[in-house]
Amino acid sequence: MSKKNVDDYLQEGMYGTRLPKESERKMFLGTLRERIAFVLTIGEVMSNKGLAELERQLKQHPKAKILLNGNISYQFLKEEKALADRFSIPHTTVSNQENDTEIGLVLTYAYAIDAEHIYLKDIENMEAPKETEDSKGSTEKNSTPSRGIVSRLKNLFH
Repeated sequence: MSKKNVDDYLQEGMYGTRLPKESERKMFLGTLRERIAFVLTIGEVMSNKGLAELERQLKQHPKAKILLNGNISYQFLKEEKALADRFSIPHTTVSNQENDTEIGLVLTYAYAIDAEHIYLKDIENMEAPKETEDSKGSTEKNSTPSRGIVSRLKNLFH
């Protein structure tokens, strides 16, 4: 570690201590990606699109807490807060006018959990049926055949 010089002390005094992964904290309402269990965007919160999934996530993560974007009007956050209260999950509204983020709600822990799929669209894509049965009884894949070798290898292991 290098020794701090006068400029470092001045910067720290004017702007506060530097936090690791500061851009990540700005995006996720003050928390780190590795601590997040579930995320809703502002649009998903305002349209109540992810309420059913949020309820399922609250059941799975009873020790988590919710961070709500303070730039969203209270009327759009009522149902999310009611769900949190129903499951006794603490919730905090984070208002930071300097940071512009598309994240509207974060279900997070105080420690790292490293959840792979945290966005609503990723979770919905995982749960979508991969095969459908036609009228003749045969099954076929919904997605178009992949051409890359990596995609073929992924298909072997799924």
